[in-house]
Amino acid sequence: MGFRCGIVGLPNVGKSTLFNALTETAAAQAANYPFCTIEPNVGNVAVPDARLESLAKIAGSAKIIETQLGFVDIAGLVRGASKGEGLGNQFLGNIREVDAIVHVLRCFENDDIQHVDNKVDPIADAETVETELMLSDLESLEKRVPNLQKKAAQGDKEAKIAASVLGQALDLLREGKPARLTQPKDIEEERVFGQAQLITAKPVLYVCNVNEEDAANGNEFSARVFEKAKAEGAEAVVVSAAIEAEIATMPADERGEFLGELGLEETGLARVIRAGYSLLHLLTFFTVGPKEARAWTTHVGAKAPQAAGEIHTDFERGFIRAETIAFDDYVKFNGEAGARDNGKLRSEGKDYVVQDGDVMLFRFNV
Repeated sequence: MGFRCGIVGLPNVGKSTLFNALTETAAAQAANYPFCTIEPNVGNVAVPDARLESLAKIAGSAKIIETQLGFVDIAGLVRGASKGEGLGNQFLGNIREVDAIVHVLRCFENDDIQHVDNKVDPIADAETVETELMLSDLESLEKRVPNLQKKAAQGDKEAKIAASVLGQALDLLREGKPARLTQPKDIEEERVFGQAQLITAKPVLYVCNVNEEDAANGNEFSARVFEKAKAEGAEAVVVSAAIEAEIATMPADERGEFLGELGLEETGLARVIRAGYSLLHLLTFFTVGPKEARAWTTHVGAKAPQAAGEIHTDFERGFIRAETIAFDDYVKFNGEAGARDNGKLRSEGKDYVVQDGDVMLFRFNV
């Protein structure tokens, strides 16, 4: 399952520095944590998860393979992008293809790095980008909704569903609010709303790019961004892209000491990756054996056959059952045999809802 977060922002906010640090960190990881370049501006990065090492140690796994999250460095945006200014059309086309938006905001003062508006105001920057995205969605829906309403009046059931939910989104956009505030009333409206690929319907993670001295606790600029994120139901993290770029080039055994000197427990990129994972409402399940301990990604609420399909479509098509052990039980009873002996290995059917941390073995027949 390919989940991708699009990194966006105005010029000179640290967007490309952050992306480059992400990709350099991934490339520097051991062979078991692969980085792959799909396109020049797309990178897959391992999602940090300490549980994998515990599982691999117990099972004697030869390899550890973490689950992946994709990051896309999207061309910079300028005012008028919705009308094709700058790389507007390319920007808007690329951003429609991602699952979530990682919005990098400049939260640092530096006279050597010019801001496009000659002032540091992350809230204004965020509004500039979101306005362009809303204008693009607005233009799209103002063309589509009237046609849907006509078809709905003629008795087209699908058009009636679409006219209802997209009409609600259009009203929000006309009020200057993002489409993500739309509230589909049932599964059918959710499906249609998702298919519309509205840019402002995508979840948002704000990344506050700060100076080195503010990396641990943020600053007044980032505090304002966190308030904005809370009000919107979005997420926010503090990162110093300059620090991340430096860490990315360090030997792994030197990074911990360097972070400690800065008062940091982990890299900002680890926070970004995990926040992106959370933003998309994803969870991790594991498969464990002598060859490898591996993490897999699926949506929160996914049932066992769907999880099996993340490994291979044959697993989902021929699903019989899933032998399942909770992570804590796997560790407590020292592996599969101990969990089985203590009644903690469960045989789950097709209606089982997968839980984060489940260790699973799928039985299937094609």
